Amino acid sequence: MSRDFHKVAEQIADDLLASDPELAGWCGDHRFDDQLHDWSETAVGARTGRLRESADVLHEIDADGLTAEDAVDLQLLSSAVDARLFALTETREHEWNPLVHNPGMLFHKLVAREFAPADERLTSAIARLRAVPDALATAETILADTPSIHAETAAGQIEGTAALIRGELAALAARVPSLSGEFGAAQAGALAAIDRHVAYLRDRARQPGRDPRLGRRMWEAKLWHSLDSDLTAGVILDRAQARLAEITGQITELAAELTGERDPAAALATLARDHPTDDTIVPLAQKSLGSVSAFVLEHGLVSLVDDVVEVVEMPEFARGVAVAYCDAPGRLETADLPTFYAIAPTPAGWPAERVESFYREYNNHMVHNLTVHEAIPGHFLQLAHARRFRGSTRTRALCSSGTFIEGWAVYAEEFMTAAGFGGPAVRMHQLKMQLRMIINAILDQLVHCEDATEADAMAMMTGPGLQEEGEAAGKWRRLLLTSAQLSTYFVGYTEMRAIADARPPGTTAAAWHDEMLAHGSPPPRHLAALLGV
Repeated sequence: MSRDFHKVAEQIADDLLASDPELAGWCGDHRFDDQLHDWSETAVGARTGRLRESADVLHEIDADGLTAEDAVDLQLLSSAVDARLFALTETREHEWNPLVHNPGMLFHKLVAREFAPADERLTSAIARLRAVPDALATAETILADTPSIHAETAAGQIEGTAALIRGELAALAARVPSLSGEFGAAQAGALAAIDRHVAYLRDRARQPGRDPRLGRRMWEAKLWHSLDSDLTAGVILDRAQARLAEITGQITELAAELTGERDPAAALATLARDHPTDDTIVPLAQKSLGSVSAFVLEHGLVSLVDDVVEVVEMPEFARGVAVAYCDAPGRLETADLPTFYAIAPTPAGWPAERVESFYREYNNHMVHNLTVHEAIPGHFLQLAHARRFRGSTRTRALCSSGTFIEGWAVYAEEFMTAAGFGGPAVRMHQLKMQLRMIINAILDQLVHCEDATEADAMAMMTGPGLQEEGEAAGKWRRLLLTSAQLSTYFVGYTEMRAIADARPPGTTAAAWHDEMLAHGSPPPRHLAALLGV
């Protein structure tokens, strides 16, 4: 039975990778580096048919005859297939969300890391450039009823893609003079198509479009596929509201210890005076990375790795949703490549007060906490451990749970400050991040299911959430631009913290943390089953 599952799993993995060049690139499979995603009606129909066939085949496999790891992989693969079917046939974002059609990350993958010789990567890039005009024309054909905020954000991001093509991609081409003619022609065609597409998006942004809120039925269904958790929407909301009261009490007590006053906002305002600038935020994050590494090593909290992580300025095409992210090599990558901890300075053109507000939010202490989350012992370290897992199939390489990944990173913030990292100042900001995480989960549901207004959301974020107005305004955009994803932090933390608390007697925290990270990035409920807790 295991042999049958292994064969089926590998066949489905090949199909998933072949039909999704972004997934393939994310996993480190470079066989499809010359392709863009095909969103034409014919391609989507064919992909839907193959997914349904895969779902039927997986449904017929008896999990009772599998090893524990393979039984989890069967569930992971079934969930991945079902989630893709749901996305293509229910939410259908490719038909209304232009952000789906931005090829920026596909080009970035070819220039950011030296996984192959320059001429090989440039040849793939030229093929992708040639495909851009048709891909964007397809997008304009199928997109309808686009929300204004999505069109506006997509226009800004694809302008960032054009900057990448003119800049980093042109720099790669300069290293391969023999391909300069082919590159120049392909570049010109792609940039002309992008210019037309930006004008199309700007026009769309001026027109009324659909409400970006999904509504309860669709949101709850997407939540289920996003989380792969047994927790219902109602339970998540109840737990989040209870946790909000608990953390509010903790941050109030800590403020009193710091200042003598039970006023977290005043304490945070004092700490926020110590903040970076556009010129110093990346160097600050680099310095912070050294501090967190030394602290983890000194306190023996979890095993470190020899992998390289680089702090970089976030590329323009990726800005507008989050302030930082971790971009790690995929599980199928064979080259020895670094992980990028990307952080975004403020956009050009922001007024001085908005810049000042941003850096009051992302002050020195918050950047230390952000480095814990994005790098060590958060995303970078967790994903490095995950790449060391060796299963019987490629399933874990393709199927990573955002709930696990975000849950571990939030839990890492907590155990670092509990061990004393950064003292009370960083602890204040870790608690503030807890408030943000909890409110994100509450608002994710209230905005998409209960039609909470912008005023309602801003009041919650700037009031009990203690956020700067600029940060809250950015999060309002993210709430509308995404759905279900902001709930992964709170649900993931809740479930990962429960696993951490189930540490067997006699097992050190470090050994248990290593065990939690030793199985890839499966949804926490599957990790709990594998660990027997």
